[in-house]
Amino acid sequence: MATTPDLLASDQVSLAVSTVIFALRPHPTTGSTTLWLPLVRRIREPYEGLWALPGGPLEPDEDLAASARHTLERTTGLTPGYLEQLYSFGAVDRSPADRVVSIVYWALVRPDEDARATDGENVEWVVADEVEGLAFDHDAILGYALDRLRAKITYSPIAFAFLTPEFTLADLRAVHEAVLGRPLDPANFRRQVLASGTVVPTGSHLTGTSHRPPALYRRAGHLEENR
Repeated sequence: MATTPDLLASDQVSLAVSTVIFALRPHPTTGSTTLWLPLVRRIREPYEGLWALPGGPLEPDEDLAASARHTLERTTGLTPGYLEQLYSFGAVDRSPADRVVSIVYWALVRPDEDARATDGENVEWVVADEVEGLAFDHDAILGYALDRLRAKITYSPIAFAFLTPEFTLADLRAVHEAVLGRPLDPANFRRQVLASGTVVPTGSHLTGTSHRPPALYRRAGHLEENR
């Protein structure tokens, strides 16, 4: 049986790429380090005026990672080193206008990278755990990203993506505490990290401190990124 044009249109599936961009910044009320991300205000329907994760349709001449990188740079001016494909979201009713499958990437931003961030038009950085009421299914996407990050930081070296190449153990612990949202015992954390073999001393110490300068470390091996 021949397929009608209307049926062809209704069966069409569009691909989009969205990006969850996490950086560590002080909470505006408590001052404690916490997870932030940029959101984009939608300027057209559907959901005009609501906030959403950065993203857009996948262009025919772009691969997935390139599309995510362009979204990052266009939204924030950032080109972070850590970019990883997170998950795909394709519920039939996730977009009211048409059938859209979204490939979601996440980017983790170091302090030196975050210092170069720019504010684009209709872009606002917000505390990740205080976000709700996003367009489409982006609340669920953000929730998944937060859960995934908090699980992964307990068994993988992903915390290093938030750090400059040289860091103190206190810096590394602060990343874990910010992501997990709870304090960690400094002595236990130090013992576990040193026993894990994931860091090596650089032989240098942090300068400009009034007390005994803490030792600087670097990651042992390389963190997988830009996938």
